[in-house]
Amino acid sequence: MNLKTKHNVYFIGIGGIGMSALARYFVANGKVVAGYDKTPSDITDSLRALGIEVHFEDAVKNIPQACLNKENTLVVYTPAIPQGHFELEYFKTNNFQILKRSQVLGLITENTFCLAVAGTHGKTTTSSILGHLLNECDVPLTAFLGGICENYNSNLIINGTEVSVVEADEFDRSFLTLSPNLACITSMDADHLDIYGDASELIKSFEDFSKKIKPNGKLFVRNGLPIHGITYGIEDDSDYSVQNIKIKNGSYVFDVKTPKTVLENIQFNLPGRHNLSNALIALAMAVEYGCPHRQLAKALASFKGVKRRFTYQIKTDNFVYIDDYAHHPEEINAVHQAVREMYPNKKVLAIFQPHLFSRTRDFIDGFAKSLSQFDEVLLLDIYPARELPMEGVTSAWLLSKMTNENKQLVSKADLLQKIHESNAQIVLTIGAGDIGEEVKHIKKEFSLEN
Repeated sequence: MNLKTKHNVYFIGIGGIGMSALARYFVANGKVVAGYDKTPSDITDSLRALGIEVHFEDAVKNIPQACLNKENTLVVYTPAIPQGHFELEYFKTNNFQILKRSQVLGLITENTFCLAVAGTHGKTTTSSILGHLLNECDVPLTAFLGGICENYNSNLIINGTEVSVVEADEFDRSFLTLSPNLACITSMDADHLDIYGDASELIKSFEDFSKKIKPNGKLFVRNGLPIHGITYGIEDDSDYSVQNIKIKNGSYVFDVKTPKTVLENIQFNLPGRHNLSNALIALAMAVEYGCPHRQLAKALASFKGVKRRFTYQIKTDNFVYIDDYAHHPEEINAVHQAVREMYPNKKVLAIFQPHLFSRTRDFIDGFAKSLSQFDEVLLLDIYPARELPMEGVTSAWLLSKMTNENKQLVSKADLLQKIHESNAQIVLTIGAGDIGEEVKHIKKEFSLEN
C-alpha cells in the first residue's frame, strides 16, 4: 500500500492520543484529514485548531464529502472502537482501504531509521525523552508520542522524515507491525490480560517483537528481563548503568557508565527511579545512534516531562498537587516511591480512579497493596473505557481489600470537599480514565488558597 496515493485520511477515534499524533503528521504532509470521536476533549480542540474537521455523532452523513472518495481516501481506526460502529461498517461494506493505527505506523516507519520503545510501562516518557534528545541533537526525525510532551506541547515532534521514534504498543500485539533498527523493552509486567489470557502469552509476544528488529539492529532490555539484549539498569553491572545518584534541589544528578566510557554529572529533573530508568535507556539509544555526549547531557537536563506523568499542578512550600496516569499496580508503586523520595516526611493523599473492570479484577490484590501504602486514599468508581460492567467488580470491592483504614469511596461531585477535609500536604490524582478532567477543577480550587 502506497500512502502517497492517498490524499484524504479519515480517522475513527481521532481524539485518541496515538491517533491524534498520526492526524497531525498527515496534516504536516499536506493531506486532507478529518475524523470522528466519541467526546470533545482538549485533544480534539487542538486538532480543530489545525483545521481538521472533527465530529462527535457516529453517522455516515457527518463524513466530509472528500473522504467518501474510495480511490484516494485511507481510513484509520483504533482497536478501541466497538463492534457495529456505523461509520466503520460503511467503509468496510464499500471496500475502502482501512488500516489499524499500528499498521499505518508500520508503513510510515518502514522506510526510515526506526527507534522503537516497547514495554508495559514507561513507553511514553521514554519515547518523549528519546525524541527530545534526538531533536536537540538536530537529527531529522519524526517522533510519534503517546502523551503530550511538555517541551513541545504536542504528541508529535517533527524535524524531518529520515528517522522515526515510535512507541511499540503490546496492546492487541500491534507492535508486531514494526521493523525497528534500534529497540528497547522497558518492562514486561502482566497487563492487557483481556487480550492475552495469561502472562506467558504476553512474554511470547515480546519475544516475537524482539525478532522484528532489522538485520544489524540492536535490542536493549532492562536488566533482569528474560530476553537477550544490551542491558541497562540502575546501580548494577548492566552494559549501560546509572551510578552515584544524588538528589540536588529536587533533581537527580548521576553518572552513566556506557560500554566505552563514563558520562559524569548528568542532570535529570523528573522524580522517581522509574523515570531515571526511562532517561537512561533513552540516553543509551541516542548514544548508540551516534549523538554527541555533551549535547545529549545538555538536552536531557532540559527535558520538562510529559503531561499526566508525575505532573506538578501546584508546588508551594505547604501544598503540592501532582497528577499521574498510573493505572497498574507497578505504576502506582513507582509513583509512591517517587513521592516518598521527594517528600519523605509529608502526609500523602492519593485519589485513584480504576481503569477497566477486567484490569481491576485481574490485579485486585496488587491494586489494594499498592494503594494501601499512601497515608490516605479516596477511590472513584471504575472507568469502563471499552468494557461493560462485570458483576462484583467494583471500587467497593477494591476498597474492602485495602489494609489502610484511612480510605473511602467518593463521587466526583464530592471530590473537592473531601480534599478540603484532608490535612495532607501532598495530593495525588492517579488513573488513566476521565480523572484527567477533574485536574483543572482541583488545581483552580487549591491554587487560590496556596
